[in-house]
Amino acid sequence: MTEAIINLETVNPIEFFGINNSKFEILKRRFPLLKLLSRGTQIKISGQPDEVNAAQAKIGQVIQFLERNGHMSENYFSKILGDEESEGGPAEEVVANDILVFGPNGKVVRAKTANQKLMAAASEKNDIIFAIGPAGTGKTYTAVALAVRALKNKAVRKIILTRPAVEAGENLGFLPGDLKEKIDPYLRPLYDALDDMIPSDKLNYYMTNRIIEIAPLAYMRGRTLDNAFIILDEAQNTTDLQIKMFLTRIGPSAKAVITGDMTQVDLPKNQKSGLIKASKILRNIDGIAYIQLDEADVVRHRLVKAIIRAYDKAQEQEDEAEEKRKNHKFEPTPQQDKP
Repeated sequence: MTEAIINLETVNPIEFFGINNSKFEILKRRFPLLKLLSRGTQIKISGQPDEVNAAQAKIGQVIQFLERNGHMSENYFSKILGDEESEGGPAEEVVANDILVFGPNGKVVRAKTANQKLMAAASEKNDIIFAIGPAGTGKTYTAVALAVRALKNKAVRKIILTRPAVEAGENLGFLPGDLKEKIDPYLRPLYDALDDMIPSDKLNYYMTNRIIEIAPLAYMRGRTLDNAFIILDEAQNTTDLQIKMFLTRIGPSAKAVITGDMTQVDLPKNQKSGLIKASKILRNIDGIAYIQLDEADVVRHRLVKAIIRAYDKAQEQEDEAEEKRKNHKFEPTPQQDKP
């Protein structure tokens, strides 16, 4: 017989044991040959060495999960323990590579499409990623999930999320409030993504202590951004100088994701998007990855794909018409024969 004692001091005992010990009963059923006793924040295990070791390993996985995420459903508790009868099969199927992070109340945030999975894989091997594609393809959401995962895994010390404050047909000057109140609506998609992935109390702590920082791109000038996961969102609205400024802020122990949609450039007509040039001239540098998302990656309403296709088709027709006009303009005028 072997005995082992496991301490639960780093997690909420109620989350581990469950209401009325519901999860602890699942644990007992999973290891019927062991004697399991709970005493406060400790579990005492008695039984054959192989069984004790197996239980310790599974309990360790549960503790590690709770330390990172704070909550676990009974169904997921069963899956981690390897209960084949739980919905969705054994734990190995759940802990798949497409899971990016676990949000509040056990919400699972996954890389849902092929190119989103490429983004996740590229972030493991590269320090800078360009993720370019149309609206609804999950560029920003996946990037934020990767940043939150890096923070939870302690791969970085902070997250910095930034956007160029470019007016998309609106006028900042007419919005009420101070500068922060004027800028916040432009940064709302970043807040929304964070709300899905971090409990509100912890998110407030991170924001208050600047562990997570959300700011306009202009605020990045002159800084060195190190030990951080940095996201430049809506990068199609940066100029050449702005995106160069951003890329040269990145410190030696930082990662960055640059997202953009070339079909939604809101810059004045006399300014070119810096993202177009950057994605071309930096494409072949080791350590920089380029992911092109398309309509197949759209995860919003089913009609969004149809809308994107319709606009793409219309743009192709306009480009063809413009090309014909240019060619016609430069065609030599045929000379008539003199009588």
